[in-house]
Amino acid sequence: MTAVYYLNKGKKSSLHVTFNRSELGLLLSVYSQRVAKGEWRDYAIDLLGDCAVFSIFRHAHETPLFAVVKTKGHKNKYDEFTVYNGQKRLNRSRNLSEALEVFNNTLVPMNH
Repeated sequence: MTAVYYLNKGKKSSLHVTFNRSELGLLLSVYSQRVAKGEWRDYAIDLLGDCAVFSIFRHAHETPLFAVVKTKGHKNKYDEFTVYNGQKRLNRSRNLSEALEVFNNTLVPMNH
């Protein structure tokens, strides 16, 4: 007989961060442009409860070149988007389009 153990018996968090349809459209638009140039080859989406992460890879077996993280801002009043290259924060904004502007520049990833 199998036993089921519930690790989180407390109050469920109402904070569950995801990318909405328009945000996914923006992310995939930037991603597809770089794929067409041969710079990027894979991506992953992780929904971790308190944040959503869109990771960008040159090769699937490597660590991500970039990560776009969506979190809730101060007291959950707004969404915040941060673009990382490894541990380095490249851009942060309450607007995804503004956060993604960092990709308009020529970027050379640190873990190249």
